[in-house]
Amino acid sequence: MINGMDYEKLYNSYFMQVYSFVMTLAKNKDLAEELTQQTFYKAMAARAGFGKEAGELTWLCAIAKNLFYDEMRRQKHLAAEALPEDGPPSGEDIEKAAADADTAYRIHVILHHMEEPYKEVFSLRVFGELPFARIASIFGKTESWARVTYHRARLKIKERMEKDYESTM
Repeated sequence: MINGMDYEKLYNSYFMQVYSFVMTLAKNKDLAEELTQQTFYKAMAARAGFGKEAGELTWLCAIAKNLFYDEMRRQKHLAAEALPEDGPPSGEDIEKAAADADTAYRIHVILHHMEEPYKEVFSLRVFGELPFARIASIFGKTESWARVTYHRARLKIKERMEKDYESTM
């Protein structure tokens, strides 16, 4: 276990870097602060398990990333329980929503009016079930480009579905 002096040094050395990293993931100040604190708590409790082959910042960011993903899974589970059946699908569930015939039709209508490359990247990923590497090779781009383009398309669809849902209320 880490002693108090080492923990304080670790905290003072890396707090802002870990907080900035978590903020890029969470995009929410309160959540980023909470996860950063949890990261240092876990690091303090598990310091004996720190492998020297990785740098301390890398180790802390890995803990933070895992805490972030755990929190997202927890929130997704809670949101799925709270979402009314006639409500719009969440951004994370847009692929699953495509299985529902009515929702799939609405997604196709939105896709029909969506600009390229978002339309094709989304279709290849969701309906064609292609991995990002294959989508990237089709466009002659990087896998990161394919991921970003897909996520932007997904956000555009989600926003449009929410807008359409609100206009029917």
